[in-house]
Amino acid sequence: MQRLQAFKFELMPTGEQQRNLRRFAGSCRFVYNKALALQKARYEQGEKKHGYAGLCKLLTEWRNSTDTAWLSDAPVHPLQQTLKDLERAYGNFFAKRASFPRFKKKGQSDSFRYPDPKQIKLEQGNSRIFLPKLGWLRYRSSRHVLGDLRNATVSVSAGKWFVAIQTQREVETPVPQATGAVGIDVGVARFATMSDGTFLAPLNSFKRHEAQLGRAQRSMSRKVKFSSNWKKAKARIQRIHIQIGNARRDYLHKATSAISNNHAMVCIEDLQVRNMSRSAAGNVEAPGKNVRAKSGLNRAILDQGWFEFRRQLDYKLTWSGGTLIAVPPHDTSRTCPVCGCVSAENRPSQAVFRCIECGHEDNADVVGAINILARGHRVAACGEDVSLGASQAASTKQEPTEATMHEVTHV
Repeated sequence: MQRLQAFKFELMPTGEQQRNLRRFAGSCRFVYNKALALQKARYEQGEKKHGYAGLCKLLTEWRNSTDTAWLSDAPVHPLQQTLKDLERAYGNFFAKRASFPRFKKKGQSDSFRYPDPKQIKLEQGNSRIFLPKLGWLRYRSSRHVLGDLRNATVSVSAGKWFVAIQTQREVETPVPQATGAVGIDVGVARFATMSDGTFLAPLNSFKRHEAQLGRAQRSMSRKVKFSSNWKKAKARIQRIHIQIGNARRDYLHKATSAISNNHAMVCIEDLQVRNMSRSAAGNVEAPGKNVRAKSGLNRAILDQGWFEFRRQLDYKLTWSGGTLIAVPPHDTSRTCPVCGCVSAENRPSQAVFRCIECGHEDNADVVGAINILARGHRVAACGEDVSLGASQAASTKQEPTEATMHEVTHV
């Protein structure tokens, strides 16, 4: 089994290396924006867009031109990789996986990648890495890099430079040590509720730092833009955002590691987080309703990191030999796991489930997790199609399955 894994470390560049890092990141950003502007201009003129090969030819012309001769100072492979990234962005847009490519701004996700492993050298004993036109860079070694080098991505965050080293190695096909299965219902009041009745409390990383972040943002708004004090205030805001993101990732990694190590099959809802957190503001002609309440709900949803939770579960279960099954989320917390009654009246409040037919009572999130597990069992056992529409599901009573009854007796 081939395993791709990335190892990220903080770089400790010299002053000259820092200047080169900023220059190379700026060169990649310039090439991306120039190529995107060219593609948009060709579209407006009714011409076919350039492919990757055509853009590479133009890149050679830009590097040899007197107007942009400074591009030749940057390594060529990261510049070509930038054009590949633009081509992939167009492919995602046409496949309706992402929005239309946007121009990159300075200071936002500045990074560049070395795609050729033959140009990269790693000395783990000395904690240093060699990158073309940068030389040997020291890094803070926190763990051993395993596998063969594939590529290296250099990025900056809050003034600190990092390198992510992607490797590939052959491992034995994993066999799950655990044998249990669990259904997970994610939410805001409870971050993750398991079908066995246990749950994880939400971290609410952004909410914890919201007051501190607000004070820093108000302080920055009173500074003269681009002055020294304004830059210091901006750096303070960036550090707060880094703290928020680091705390959230740490919490998610610990939670997903525990779940993947203790279960062979995990069933979750196939949630469309982007649609769930979409703004309700509307427009001038059709203004939205309850905009303030929806805005608060959107912040709470995004603060939980549901998409990252699912992404981490997916690859960690694969590494441990487990399986992740995503089931449609319709009526999971409105369906009685005992008699199969589906009704909105079964959930009189956010946390309470009370069946109007058989009288079964439980926490609504626990009921949702039990139903998610039951759907996951049906999909895993016989490939049952559980993608019924909400209207069809509301008029259908589901017979309790053996897996469902097993979960109910153990809650």
